[in-house]
Amino acid sequence: MADNKRDYYEVLGVSKTATPDEIKKAYRKMAVKYHPDKNPGDKEAEEKFKEAAEAYDVLSDADKRAKYDKFGHAMGPQGFGGGGGGFHAGGMSMEDIFAQFGDIFGGHFGGGFGGFADEYGGHTPRQHVNKGTDLRITVKVTLKDIMDGVDKKIKIPRLVACEHCKGTGAKDGTAFKTCPRCHGTGYITTVQQTILGAMQSQQVCPECEGEGKIISEPCTYCNGTGVEKKEEIVSFHIPAGVEDGMVLTLRGQGNAPRHGGVNGDLLIVIQEEKNSELIRDGDDLIYNLMLDFPTASLGGSAEVPTVGGRARLKIPAGTQPGKVLRLRGKGLPRMNSSVKGDLLVNVMVYVPEELSDTEKAAIESLKDSSNIVPTESTAKRIFSRLRHIFNKENRGV
Repeated sequence: MADNKRDYYEVLGVSKTATPDEIKKAYRKMAVKYHPDKNPGDKEAEEKFKEAAEAYDVLSDADKRAKYDKFGHAMGPQGFGGGGGGFHAGGMSMEDIFAQFGDIFGGHFGGGFGGFADEYGGHTPRQHVNKGTDLRITVKVTLKDIMDGVDKKIKIPRLVACEHCKGTGAKDGTAFKTCPRCHGTGYITTVQQTILGAMQSQQVCPECEGEGKIISEPCTYCNGTGVEKKEEIVSFHIPAGVEDGMVLTLRGQGNAPRHGGVNGDLLIVIQEEKNSELIRDGDDLIYNLMLDFPTASLGGSAEVPTVGGRARLKIPAGTQPGKVLRLRGKGLPRMNSSVKGDLLVNVMVYVPEELSDTEKAAIESLKDSSNIVPTESTAKRIFSRLRHIFNKENRGV
């Protein structure tokens, strides 16, 4: 099939070195000459019209043109982003060609070309559908909620369809008449004279707002709006692993629209409550543990908080300030995953502010011991750990 195709430059009557403006000018001339509305029933003109559109689609795009210059028609429509079946100008349908005309001729071709656009799958009016507005609420969650997921019930005020007129706004839901302006189509058609002849475009009817009918007698309960305000209880589930600022969307749980249609959505904004002991860092949790000097030196155990309760943590002898002890799997779950974070325990060592004489004497006896006085390398290591903790706390982690 590629062998039967004419060279795209030949189709538009331009040289291979033609500029983009020259290509556009040549295409404009061809499009006007062979447009189907100017040549009704002329199949040869119609084919030349499509052939010119295909050539312009390729040569007006720098990437497609480069491929064509290198490979020619051997690339085929697939090579230019097209598909199989029917006519494709580099992947274009006839509707695409008319949209392309809008760029070339200043937007006069958006609404069809007599009967030709509809015949080839062009623009046809679609039923106008009202949509209600969205609602946004903020829901607070604890670390326990985030750990396990939680079901919530919240009472919210929202617009619902009037039960007396079934959301139509008309008395008894039946008091309608056909819109006299659009004659029930929901669209207004306008005709504009252009260089290609009479071109028509369509817009939503302002009289009936696209519904095709108007209320002849409004509902007395909702004053013709079709909606009424009510407080309703909404139930929903917050999955495990959510994070502060996430938005969950409940489709169709927002406000009902005027005169019927599709409800808006309910947007649930997650707000994480701060925990008095645990600090969140992604999937991990951080706890700052204050140890006494004897336990840090001799080792032992300490109790630390977790989301579900308390856990016993082994303290190795010689634990330094800034040391991070890890409890694996004691953090938070990752959303939609089986992965869990860890509980990271930052160790700090308590230095008493006041000492008895006996305590002072005991510490004085250790003052000159080589094991008590830190070396330079030990001091640097401890300062590095403390800086890491300080930076995390300053980030609000």
